Amino acid sequence: MECTVSWLGPEGPSGMSFVAETGSGHVLSMDGAPDGGGRNLAPRPMETVLAGTGGCTAYDVVLILKRGRHDVRGCKVSLKAERASSDPKVFTAIHFHFVVSGKGLKPEIVERAVALSHEKYCSATAMLAKTSAISTSFEVVEA
Repeated sequence: MECTVSWLGPEGPSGMSFVAETGSGHVLSMDGAPDGGGRNLAPRPMETVLAGTGGCTAYDVVLILKRGRHDVRGCKVSLKAERASSDPKVFTAIHFHFVVSGKGLKPEIVERAVALSHEKYCSATAMLAKTSAISTSFEVVEA
């Protein structure tokens, strides 16, 4: 996996704007907070880390349910993270709340999919668990 991150320089829209180009050819913009020289024009780099973790685990949950031939129709995960107060300001706690919808989904099946993602498959969560207390909750909504 590869990625190139380029600072847009002082002539960019913000003094702290960056553009990442992923190995798969996609582009992601990032910016800093105004108190750090940015203009709040894009997500902060650490927000993208958190969003990527949410995407990684949601992907797993949907894939696990689909492979089990369950009628999953939707999956949303809300993440709330706490960070250390001093540098490096790593994540110290992350809570994942999943809302999974489908036809006839049993809570124990969704619970197992969430657990499998966090215990076995989600590499982003595995990395962040080195510094963060990870917790999860979920709800099942009939579609």
